[in-house]
Amino acid sequence: MANQGKGLPRIGIVGCGKISGIYLKNLTGMFGKRVKVTAVTDLIEERAAQAAKEFNLRHIKTAAEMVNDPEVDIILNLTQPQNHHEVAMQAVNNGKHVYDEKPLCVKREEAAELLQAAKAKNARVGGAPDTFLGPGIQTCRKIIDDGWIGRPVAASAFMLCHGHEHWHPDPDFYYQTGGGPMFDMGPYYLTALVSLLGPVARVSGSAQKGQAERLITSEPLNGTVINVSVPTHVTGVLDFASGAVGMIVTSFDIWSHSMPCIEIYGTEGTLQVPDPNYFRGEIKMRRFREENWSTIPLVLQTADNPKDKDDWQKLNNLRGIGITDMAEAIAEGRPHRASGELTNHVLDVMHGIHDASVSGKYYEPKSGCQRPEPML
Repeated sequence: MANQGKGLPRIGIVGCGKISGIYLKNLTGMFGKRVKVTAVTDLIEERAAQAAKEFNLRHIKTAAEMVNDPEVDIILNLTQPQNHHEVAMQAVNNGKHVYDEKPLCVKREEAAELLQAAKAKNARVGGAPDTFLGPGIQTCRKIIDDGWIGRPVAASAFMLCHGHEHWHPDPDFYYQTGGGPMFDMGPYYLTALVSLLGPVARVSGSAQKGQAERLITSEPLNGTVINVSVPTHVTGVLDFASGAVGMIVTSFDIWSHSMPCIEIYGTEGTLQVPDPNYFRGEIKMRRFREENWSTIPLVLQTADNPKDKDDWQKLNNLRGIGITDMAEAIAEGRPHRASGELTNHVLDVMHGIHDASVSGKYYEPKSGCQRPEPML
């Protein structure tokens, strides 16, 4: 790491689309005492120039220049998913660490190549989502680890909606290769499950396309018809290495439902996990001797922890906590939590569910990962 031991880790952002706004706000704000954003770039120069001006950063014209910049230690890769592999490979081949928005790459082969290249260059790879590091799921992790529901034996997860063509300004991508409900929202749910229960050893699945076409009703493309190329209702069965069995359903074909986001079922009780798309949320637990559900307060780090001086954990959107933890882990010589191995494992499991649907056979993930260390 070029800046190791010489001040705050320095981040260069590639891609200044919609998601970049919250990263820039948080990395220069609540996490600004722990990392330093130095530069931005985007294929649309005007977007990068605007972000640079708003946050007082350097505007670098190309990704190629960014990955060679001596004042950048970590590349935050916020490009579109189909570009994740190319930009990330440029970064690690130039000795930079890289943190990708989800998914790590579109293809398993690309992710494997990236991790191998990073290992050869002694570079770190990390990736979104980092919502599992928020107080919501971290509190659930502590409840499980402290034995409040006994030994986890099963889990269920549901992400059910009717797609994005009703609100998104340009929803076509969500129905093409690399999209669909599993690849769009599955990373949030699967990352949370792996954080809570550990890696997945075997999967099976069934996937179908609910509609061949979708009608956009949002502006500015109202009335445009989308051809659907990917399954829009995907059900997976997850056999965790720990012995627990889980089920995940992701769908763009459901108008309404009453299912929980995630539930963990233990030998001594049931835990309702908040929506993994967010950093906070309501947690409920019901132990086997109790007649009613109890609402569990969120647990925060101790007040004497210097990283908690600004009470950042009480804020709702902690986007950027993953790359901040990664930057500190590099300096401290410890594993980072939103790791490349974790994001690669989630990618492998998502593909595996689709593969199992096509083949009619179980799929055993070729990837592996350690259960991330808790934050609490």
